[in-house]
Amino acid sequence: MTKKIFKSTMLVCAVVLAVGLVFVLGVLYRNFGGQMQEELEKEAAYLEYGVEHQGASYLENVTDKGSRITYIDQDGTILYDSEADASEMENHGDRVEFQKAEKYGAGESSRYSDTLSVKTIYYAVRLADGKVLRVSGTQDTVIALVGKLVLPLCWVLFLMLIFSGVMASAISKKIMKPVNEIDLEHPEENQVYEELSPLLSKIHRQNREIQQQLELAKQQQEEFALITENMQEGLIVIDKYTMILSANSSAWNLFHVDKVCQGESVYCLDRAEDFRHAIEHVLSGEHAELVLKLNGNDIQLIANPVVRGAKTEGAVILLVDVTEKLERENLRREFSANVSHELKTPLTSISGFAEIIQGGFVKAEDIPKFAGRIYKESQRLLQLVEDVIQISQLDEEKMPYVWEPVDVYQVCKGAFDGLKEKAQKMNVHLYICGESMKMEAIRTLLEEAVYNVCDNAIKYNRNDGSVSVFLTQTAQEIQIVVKDTGIGIPRVDQDRVFERFYRVDKSHSKEIGGTGLGLSIVKHAVSTLKGSVVLRSEEGIGTEITLRFPKVHKE
Repeated sequence: MTKKIFKSTMLVCAVVLAVGLVFVLGVLYRNFGGQMQEELEKEAAYLEYGVEHQGASYLENVTDKGSRITYIDQDGTILYDSEADASEMENHGDRVEFQKAEKYGAGESSRYSDTLSVKTIYYAVRLADGKVLRVSGTQDTVIALVGKLVLPLCWVLFLMLIFSGVMASAISKKIMKPVNEIDLEHPEENQVYEELSPLLSKIHRQNREIQQQLELAKQQQEEFALITENMQEGLIVIDKYTMILSANSSAWNLFHVDKVCQGESVYCLDRAEDFRHAIEHVLSGEHAELVLKLNGNDIQLIANPVVRGAKTEGAVILLVDVTEKLERENLRREFSANVSHELKTPLTSISGFAEIIQGGFVKAEDIPKFAGRIYKESQRLLQLVEDVIQISQLDEEKMPYVWEPVDVYQVCKGAFDGLKEKAQKMNVHLYICGESMKMEAIRTLLEEAVYNVCDNAIKYNRNDGSVSVFLTQTAQEIQIVVKDTGIGIPRVDQDRVFERFYRVDKSHSKEIGGTGLGLSIVKHAVSTLKGSVVLRSEEGIGTEITLRFPKVHKE
């Protein structure tokens, strides 16, 4: 702005100087011409007086001839000229000044000489005898005058321009100093120029609006960051050049990389071909979806393009860990297959025995035997159905559970009471070591868990074996240890005994009527009660299962 003011001021000064010089030269030239006209009139009057009293000879005696003197007859013939031979001069009857003098008594004219760059001024008077006396003088033209004054004028212009430049610089700085010192953060507090008040008011309003928008944008950014950072799902935003614009912590964790990848190509996360094809597909404007295998986990990638107008400007990528979901789906499929198989076996037996009896192929004395087999298989079927219903309810968490104070000792005693007859048949001895202790629990689930653990301990025990329950507690926790002297579990099978329908010895399980769901029900029940299960077992020695529960339930 200072430069513009300086340039404008200098331009104005230069124009004013140029116009001023032209005007001054014009005035001087005009005054000079007027002055010469007056001098010629005075000289003509003086010569007229001399010729009237002394005759034409007076002209030859004039010594101070500052001007050219011409004496002309009435017909225009030159009678005398102070600078040329009169006899050689042409007739002047057609000259303007001569004609005016003849008509009006006096007349003037001027003529320019382009070759000599001079202007000649003529003044003529008519004498008493009718002859005409003419006086003339030369004056330089404007061009010639300027030519003579070029050097002085240049110096004058140069000095005046320097002076103008200094003054323009000082004036422009002085004008702009208050403007440059304006506090744009608080424009309403500035009192500079009245003309700037509307501008400063507008800047103040804009500052306020910008501040509000910045605060809103910051708030929205913080809210977005808060939401995305607390997402379990990974979120990545990329541009059309595959560069990562932003990503949350879950995304970095899923790919096991640091945030240093931000600003780099998304291909730095995974260089697999299917991942690259998915990115290319979404950046072409299409939805993309696939399941990635990352560090042993199944990650579902869902990518949608960001379209502005008709152009794809980037993409939003959502990463969801579906490992557990896929595992549940696999378990559900396996569960359905196992249930079908387990149901089919007793139903086949029941159907077969019933068909034999119906066909009359059984002797009358063998009918109770076959009926007993049918009853045993139906009981097995009922137990299987009950276990399936129970574990389904545990999975779906649809049972109306009520948390209440429960005496753990009484729960264990109740389980032993229910299993006493089965233990006597298998010659297994039952022992409880502990005292009354209470915890917050869902009674039915706790009873189911303890009953199934003790039931398994009896089923897979040896003749004259034992099942012992030890109860201990701390300030925060209650521990139930069920120890048997049974056949034990091979080490290779210990990690799988809590899976549904998994049996270590299928032939033995079939003999004792096991469904393969007992320990799975225990695991689900204990998990719902916020507890944990620990299994220790040695083949041929026995098994120890420890159930740990918090005393107080916390949501």
